[in-house]
Amino acid sequence: MIRRLLALAAVWLAVVGGARAEGWVWDLPAHVPPPRVPADNPMTPAKVELGRRLFHDPRLSGNGRLACSGCHLQALGFADGRAHPVGATGDVVRRNAQGLANVAWNASLTWANPALVTLEAQMAVPLFGTDPVEMGLTDANRETVLNRFRSDPEMVAAFRTAFPEMAAPVSLTSIIRAIASYERSLVSFSSRYDRWLAGEESFTEAERRGHDLFFGEKAECHHCHGSFNFNDQVVHARSRVVDRAFHNTGLYDLDGAGAYPATDRGLNEMTGRAEDMGAFRAPSLRNVAVTAPYMHDGSVGTLEEVLEIYAAGGRQITTGPDAG
Repeated sequence: MIRRLLALAAVWLAVVGGARAEGWVWDLPAHVPPPRVPADNPMTPAKVELGRRLFHDPRLSGNGRLACSGCHLQALGFADGRAHPVGATGDVVRRNAQGLANVAWNASLTWANPALVTLEAQMAVPLFGTDPVEMGLTDANRETVLNRFRSDPEMVAAFRTAFPEMAAPVSLTSIIRAIASYERSLVSFSSRYDRWLAGEESFTEAERRGHDLFFGEKAECHHCHGSFNFNDQVVHARSRVVDRAFHNTGLYDLDGAGAYPATDRGLNEMTGRAEDMGAFRAPSLRNVAVTAPYMHDGSVGTLEEVLEIYAAGGRQITTGPDAG
């Protein structure tokens, strides 16, 4: 499912997206270009390894009870398996946790915020967010959190190896950069589809029919999921124009005019524009077999239900507060 979580360290110097990547090479098939990497956070094996350890360490949360991996499980394509994740203090997150496989190629992060375009910037949401609380870091407890790692000799050594240029390497800046590097290393391009593209495998007859429907004008799936990462918000090292599209797929219709519940109106919450009501980023379909439940609020349990909604031109809810 997940091809490789950590690409192999095989060269002394590589250049990726204008950023020097010492000791790092992307292990990608021919049809996938390398992702962009910020110039101030080049990929290194030591940084990725530190990020992996931090990602799985509950000491990073304010109360020491929740790791990033608590809501992003490797066995589920780094998704959650629940409709709504639960934060370190028990707050329920209103949106479904997206899978992180191939997140390095996303043109924007989260479900409906076009301003979050790097993993480093996005990380402020789970770390410091207050509505809801996810990891639960605050100005009051950040030194407590950092001291958990400063008092661990093995972690201090890992920070020093990953950030030799820093006089005091155990910091929130280094934590964010290490985890972002680890997340960029989560590469998944070895599905049967990829092997078919490489001429290594053949489709079954059912898979061939599905492929033709997906990329044809009868089902039209490819309009939002037609890229090498099966979404439409894609950016890579060779991108010149970046499209950050958001879509209302008819999941709710409270007023007969496409209104969504007041608890989550999508891009409309950021822009205030009526045309952005219920607009969300189309997620990647990579590893989609294991990332249920689906949609921004986890309200659709199976792929069959997703297809039925799209075939009907939207979802009809007959009872309850979201009827319409």
